[in-house]
Amino acid sequence: MKNLFPLLIVLLSVSCTSQNDPIIQVPKDAEAIVLRVGLEKRVTQDNEFAFDLFRKTFADSKETNVFISPLSVSIALGMAWNGANGATKTEMETALKMSGMSIADINDYYKVMQTTLPGIDPTTKLSIANSLWYRTGFPVKTDFLKVNTDYFNAYVKELDFSKAWAVDTINNWCSLKTNKMIPKVLSEIQDNVVMYIANAVYFKGIWRKKFEKANTNEANFTNELGNSVKVNMMYQNDTFAYTSDAYAQYLDMPYGNKAFSMTVILPTDGKTTNDVLNYLTLDKWNSILQNMPSNEVEVYFPRFKNKNELELIAPLKNMGMKLAFNDSADFTNIADANLLISMIKHVTNIEVTEEGTEAAAVTIIGIRLTSMPIEQPTPIFRVNKPFMYVIREKSTGVILFIGKMGNVEKF
Repeated sequence: MKNLFPLLIVLLSVSCTSQNDPIIQVPKDAEAIVLRVGLEKRVTQDNEFAFDLFRKTFADSKETNVFISPLSVSIALGMAWNGANGATKTEMETALKMSGMSIADINDYYKVMQTTLPGIDPTTKLSIANSLWYRTGFPVKTDFLKVNTDYFNAYVKELDFSKAWAVDTINNWCSLKTNKMIPKVLSEIQDNVVMYIANAVYFKGIWRKKFEKANTNEANFTNELGNSVKVNMMYQNDTFAYTSDAYAQYLDMPYGNKAFSMTVILPTDGKTTNDVLNYLTLDKWNSILQNMPSNEVEVYFPRFKNKNELELIAPLKNMGMKLAFNDSADFTNIADANLLISMIKHVTNIEVTEEGTEAAAVTIIGIRLTSMPIEQPTPIFRVNKPFMYVIREKSTGVILFIGKMGNVEKF
């Protein structure tokens, strides 16, 4: 079970404990979460989704720094997946790596993750929250609402999207659930949007072995353009799980009771982060984690913070999920209406200091009515009165002839 949570390297967390505490109490090591038979397979699938999503997002984004929460995205898409049907549902399962799993097992996996992860380390604050907002009067199916409350513990609210305060209501929920790290996700609600599905993850914990602020000094950092910039470089010499190979050095720094950790991957000389990302298959990743002996390591690690605001439709299309975003989408398990996903916005924020890491993510999925035309009666064009006519060249539009018939004689 020691490889249960590699996906959580992107759900990093943080601390506010004073450096002047006279007594440092080391928490007892965490006990492993024991999953029932069948759910371990889903963990592997979700980790595969995590790496695939990061690769696709990394390739699609023009940002120098990219930070995502695959778990947040997976949970939000899992909620929407329960509303999909037919080929749309199949494509979502492909993107989410859900092969060979029953609907009940998949939903149970999401429920277990959300109920067990937050309590595994009492020194770390982890919260996972879901919500579902739908336009006043929109006829959402009861079964869809029930599965999202039963398995995802979603807060469900019918909301008048036409009111100016509707945007503030949703943003305030996101801000509250991320400890104000992500105060705003939406700027407006479009007229044809009928639902928002949101997930928020907040994670704050302390390093098991904190960096001393007195050891932090200004140092050089060479960025991906080859330019040297100044950073605040933290330092400590201690025992950590560590290994290296031809592509990178790997250092595992735990938080709290070791339930969560940050695994830092430093490319070797001549390799880039992109080289390492392409090298790290899920099997390779698991093998590295299984073979990280404890070593005394001198650690130099920069303080940093980063914010991202990403649109994930393009990466998910590249992962095989395409129908959900066009007029052929089938979300009839949500409502008897023509619906599609119009946005998947992913907003993240992270701060890493001597004390730990604070991070938050919000994934919000917008669902709107499709642009499929409403069926109209077959038109009748009965030329039984005076008319005009034009003969033209179509490509240029030049009119060759124009006429009017006020009377027609039989001939």
